[in-house]
Amino acid sequence: MPDSTHRTAQIFTRLHSRYPLPVTMLDWRNPWELLVATVLAAQCTDARVNMVTPEFFRRWPGPAELSRAPVAEVQKVVHSTGFFRQKAKNLIASAKRVVEENGGRVPETMADLLTLPGVARKTANIVLSNALGKHEGIAVDTHVRRLSFRLGLTTSTNPTIIERDMMQLFPRDQWGDINHLLVLHGRDTCPARKPRCPDCILTDLCPKHGLSRPLTSDS
Repeated sequence: MPDSTHRTAQIFTRLHSRYPLPVTMLDWRNPWELLVATVLAAQCTDARVNMVTPEFFRRWPGPAELSRAPVAEVQKVVHSTGFFRQKAKNLIASAKRVVEENGGRVPETMADLLTLPGVARKTANIVLSNALGKHEGIAVDTHVRRLSFRLGLTTSTNPTIIERDMMQLFPRDQWGDINHLLVLHGRDTCPARKPRCPDCILTDLCPKHGLSRPLTSDS
């Protein structure tokens, strides 16, 4: 297997060739909409969130409108995304904070984003890299967590440690893309159960950590 520097570069190159437009599958038009959609996407599929957000933004187009929304009404709209009570509470609280402390604009630094209720590093990284063009870290979701371990890019399953390890391996200008590339590959070829190793463009680069046996096309 190639040395780690060459292997990491090959992983990025091959994935980018397979998925030349690595972008989030969430629908959004501005930083606020991406923040809301990402919060709603926790423990929920992007497809479901994309079904909910049109009505959400029709009723509450921005943080000013949402800051005045009755929590019960927000709960009804986001109910199908799961954990709807906490998500509604956090989104309204975040909207109030954005309006009162940032003039209605989404904060543009990691430190400031992390002050918003319900916003952790994953959400902050997604907003920063996709909506604001700033790379302060790598968003570690369930796909990145799984694939980074299988590919031997980290020996940890802790998101904080995974992010640190990945930031050391990939150049800063690739931090936003590597999240999307691993998410796309995880959905397409390397799911949690029955990854299709024989069909994988990374199979010769992958130590397959955590897999108990070699996988075939029929397994």
